Amino acid sequence: MKTSLRLPVRSLASALSAAGLALTAALLTLTPVRAQEGPAGVLGPVALPPAVAALPIENAVLTSPPFVPPPIKRKTAARVVVHLEVREMVAKLADGVEYTFWTYGGSVPGSFIRIREGDVVEFHLDNHPSSKLPHNIDLHAVTGAGGGAASTFTAPGHTSQFTFQALNPGLYVYHCATAPVPMHIGNGMYGLILVEPKDGLPPVDKEFYVMQGEFYTTGKYGEEGLQSFDMGKAIDERPPYIVFNGAVGSLVGDKALTAKVGETVRIYFGVGGPNVTSSFHIIGEIFDKVYPEAGLSLPNHNVQTTVVPSGGATVVDLKVDVPGTFILVDHALTRAFNKGALGMLKVTGPENRVIYSGKEIDAVYLGSQAEAGSDSAKREAELKTQIAAAMKSNPAIAGLTKEMQAEKGKQVYMGLCFACHQADGNGLPGAFPPLAKSDYMLADRDRAARIVLKGLTGPVTVNGKTINSVMPPQEAVLTDAQIADVLTYVFNAWGNTGDAFTADHIKSIRNRN
Repeated sequence: MKTSLRLPVRSLASALSAAGLALTAALLTLTPVRAQEGPAGVLGPVALPPAVAALPIENAVLTSPPFVPPPIKRKTAARVVVHLEVREMVAKLADGVEYTFWTYGGSVPGSFIRIREGDVVEFHLDNHPSSKLPHNIDLHAVTGAGGGAASTFTAPGHTSQFTFQALNPGLYVYHCATAPVPMHIGNGMYGLILVEPKDGLPPVDKEFYVMQGEFYTTGKYGEEGLQSFDMGKAIDERPPYIVFNGAVGSLVGDKALTAKVGETVRIYFGVGGPNVTSSFHIIGEIFDKVYPEAGLSLPNHNVQTTVVPSGGATVVDLKVDVPGTFILVDHALTRAFNKGALGMLKVTGPENRVIYSGKEIDAVYLGSQAEAGSDSAKREAELKTQIAAAMKSNPAIAGLTKEMQAEKGKQVYMGLCFACHQADGNGLPGAFPPLAKSDYMLADRDRAARIVLKGLTGPVTVNGKTINSVMPPQEAVLTDAQIADVLTYVFNAWGNTGDAFTADHIKSIRNRN
């Protein structure tokens, strides 16, 4: 497939009114540039027409999150040189948790790039010699096949270069597009590039850079040590971590965003992904303006929460009217409070108790603890105790309860266990051990529960035969009640006999080291 590096007359001429018709003629003489899927051949530097070659040259100012380069003051286009370095590095993902990040500019998200509509960009991607893999970059601001990916496929210790013109204003995601793409993005290879409109953006007092992304670690959330990428979890879209700016706690405490009462704040917000959409919200604030999907022409006003897709972005403006700590979240709130997508905007300054008074009254409210409610709760507890005692003393009721539990456990077994251990409980010879009349299982109830919870790897001897196999842990999949039910079933099926397991028993084993 062939294409050309095109510099549209009306876009560049509007930015360079002084160049006039000479620029129009010059643009038609550009050397064709070939694009292809995968690594591109080296074609040599593009032959710029005189009017483009004569543009002022400047080196782009790049910043690490949450900071943003200063607004562009010039009123004409320029030739902007961008140098972006890829580094693979171990850094903190959460307290006690490290991760091998793949980064642009040594941070997650990568360096913020700020250019202007009409600029001609000479882009250099440098892959540090310490890297172990090749990388590239797909900039959504680029008009051309692959967004620059084929032209920037770069081996460790090498550099690649290509040229593009910023045709469309907006805030755009960039990311690595080297296979497997979800793995490269999932290791932190994404960032934002702002193409300012030729007339600029409305001025604000503070600008910040925030991106959301997810990390598919082999361990669970908070599991300490050096974690690695789990492709299975990525395919299933089950990330243990969904965070702002590359780590849990990256925007809290002394790393929080800051502003003063009365200031206007702009947040350039993007989602690197690779999979999860964000419902971006600031608790206690309302966005005065939202530029949906980061198109910079028609903002919405007075927005509470804005949806940002994976590989997309938005720009939000707000004025802070009162002091306090305002919480940035993905309003799919388990992501905020259980996976890490939470930050802070700390605002200092004088209070305005008309806008927000703070707590005015703290009075006693009895509710269900009033006398009637309290008596009812006591009576309920007494009845539950009487029912439990009656069930325990009546063998018929107790047996029926175990039978019901076993039936529930059978449903769990047929949905999760039968493929390996088979419907008849005899397992697969040489691969998965039998549960029917299993001397190993029946000998130790605590061990059986622990294996279901924590898993087991290695050889076991069952009924005189040794089998070397793997039992995956189910503690993140099944509740205590479900594990009690399924163990009650297998301990009372296929000729096995045993007492029922309880959820409290399973819970006690779950909590043991």
